Amino acid sequence: MAVKIRLRRMGAKKAPFYRVVVADSRFPRDGRFIEEIGYYDPTKEPAVVKIDKDKAEEWIKKGAQPTDTVKRLLK
Repeated sequence: MAVKIRLRRMGAKKAPFYRVVVADSRFPRDGRFIEEIGYYDPTKEPAVVKIDKDKAEEWIKKGAQPTDTVKRLLK
């Protein structure tokens, strides 16, 4: 089971809002997930990012791979 930490798109058309989730890489982008660990709202100025770093580090230690976008948000 390849686990990824990635963004799940929410919100209305042309008003995206993302949740940072831990999911199996075989599931669809907005499909089933294992755990929600934060959110990202690029529509605000400045962009709002809230991620539970403890949970993210725990999942990375277990072998979850963050996507490129999530890596940038974690920094």
